Amino acid sequence: MSFQTPITIASALDRIHGRGYVLPAIQREFVWSRDKITRLFDSLMRGYPIGSFLMWQVKEENTGRFNFYEFMRDYHERDNAHCAATGPLGNRAITAILDGQQRLTALNIGLCGSFTVKLPRMWANNPLAYPKKVLYLDLLHHSRDGDLAVEYNFRFLTTEEAQIANQGAEAHWYRVSDVLTLRSARDVIRELQHHGVADDEVAGDVLSRLHEVVHVVPTVNFFLEEAQELDKVLNIFIRVNSGGTVLSYSDLLLSVATAQWVEHDARETIHRIVDELNNVGQGFAFSKDLVLKTGLVLLGKGDIRFKVDNFDRETMAALEKHWGGIEKALRLGVALLSDFGFSSVTLTANSVLIPLAYYLNHRSLGDSYRTAEAFREDRAAIRRWLQRSLMKSGIWGSGLDRLLTGLRAVLEKEGAQGWPGDAIEREMTRQGKSLRLEPTEIDDLLDLKYGSKRLFPMLAMLYPGVDTRDHFHEDHIFPRSLLRSRSKLRAAGLADAELPLIEDRADRAANLQLLRGPENMAKQAALPAAWLDKHFQSEAEREGWLREYDATGLPDGVAGFQEFYAARRARMRQRLATLLGTGLAEQVADTPDASQNVPGDEPDPGNEGL
Repeated sequence: MSFQTPITIASALDRIHGRGYVLPAIQREFVWSRDKITRLFDSLMRGYPIGSFLMWQVKEENTGRFNFYEFMRDYHERDNAHCAATGPLGNRAITAILDGQQRLTALNIGLCGSFTVKLPRMWANNPLAYPKKVLYLDLLHHSRDGDLAVEYNFRFLTTEEAQIANQGAEAHWYRVSDVLTLRSARDVIRELQHHGVADDEVAGDVLSRLHEVVHVVPTVNFFLEEAQELDKVLNIFIRVNSGGTVLSYSDLLLSVATAQWVEHDARETIHRIVDELNNVGQGFAFSKDLVLKTGLVLLGKGDIRFKVDNFDRETMAALEKHWGGIEKALRLGVALLSDFGFSSVTLTANSVLIPLAYYLNHRSLGDSYRTAEAFREDRAAIRRWLQRSLMKSGIWGSGLDRLLTGLRAVLEKEGAQGWPGDAIEREMTRQGKSLRLEPTEIDDLLDLKYGSKRLFPMLAMLYPGVDTRDHFHEDHIFPRSLLRSRSKLRAAGLADAELPLIEDRADRAANLQLLRGPENMAKQAALPAAWLDKHFQSEAEREGWLREYDATGLPDGVAGFQEFYAARRARMRQRLATLLGTGLAEQVADTPDASQNVPGDEPDPGNEGL
């Protein structure tokens, strides 16, 4: 390994675009945020060191032996989040980046590409949710507030945002990629004139400094490794990436698998299955960590921790050999979760997929399991277990590997003919993760607020009449807009003293129901009694719905909301206790209702998982 002559950023980008610099398959994906990219550029402008790079010289006779990927240029959170394979590179030597991928990719995106992420509070399938943004620099901003402050104002903007901002006199946003065309100081002067800021001293200093950083200063310092043995390179990669900005152990495991799988490209295979699982139903948020952990559990590994020393060549060979079955179990497990109504919005712990996938794999079940009448009771048992384990806090948090190992042992021993619910609950209780809920925990569940992920499994258990395979919403029975409008509440004759409690209860569970999406859209802000009269053709259907959803005694107007809320909550409390069984209904009947106290905002820690 030897230290090489430093080069400029412009030279490094030329080599990236000419595929002289590539990424080895052992590298992970680009993971930096927009903020990290802008801070990197600020550091460069301030003359701060950004660290050395480690590169691997691959000789021309070995180029075809390994898989390589191109650098990310136009990042898109949904449509282009993975680096593309280079394909055949011909008989020529190349340089692969072992350490420094994130920094070089950030430079490539900032100077040559774009960064597109979803806007908050917009649907993932809405194309307008993903505005394309490129890096801009405010030429009129140069602050020296201290070592930790940002001196240069870099920001990702759409073209329209930059044009609108430039109509004022406070800022002048310059597209950073344009600096690549400026080869000399004279070019910089002409550029300042073109932008109408030639007379501004700050603008001249800022653009000159950007030109210097990109074209003049040899910023890219690197060491070059010339060994051609992949095992040695992999060991170097793991050592280097075990310090500093640490790769997750799943990244390291994926690197090991990529280096040692024979028939499959592990990197491409894992990323593909993650993307496809996350597109099932209403969408999920599974990670490669969870997929790889599932693989270790299904292989029967005694130690399933993400610890590099555990992932020897034998384990990697077994993972590849059994990958078809692992992938099949994952797909079926996620399809079942979607059938049960879960998604990224309602699934509090992704780790529930792992024991489910193990069970499906252990029984060699296929897609017919989702609908076949012969498995109806088995599916119902799994669904009840999922709901209970996701309703209760702390089940899927600490001690996860121990829990997964224990559940696997139970499923292997007693899960050959059906879901062994009682045995699973005994094992969970033994590990201090009992699914039994106390009366106070039921009160906590009933006081959950709209938006809590634990609401869905409780409402789905209480009111199973909604087909969760369809698109559905968590709907406010009494419209939220009405209960949070003090003027409308006063107009309905309610006293000011009642208003804070009504506003609080608007978003609590006793004012919520599961409703098919189209029905909820049609309902809009109608009062529930009026909506029911319009929705049901007969009084018998209306009364049946009221009984089914614990909504009997529904008042015509908002004046009776408080009494309706208290009565429905009490019925929900008793129904939930009855469904959970084991004498809980009797305990709840003898326990004072905690709703008599005004509840505060519940932090809802939920369950944590991979």
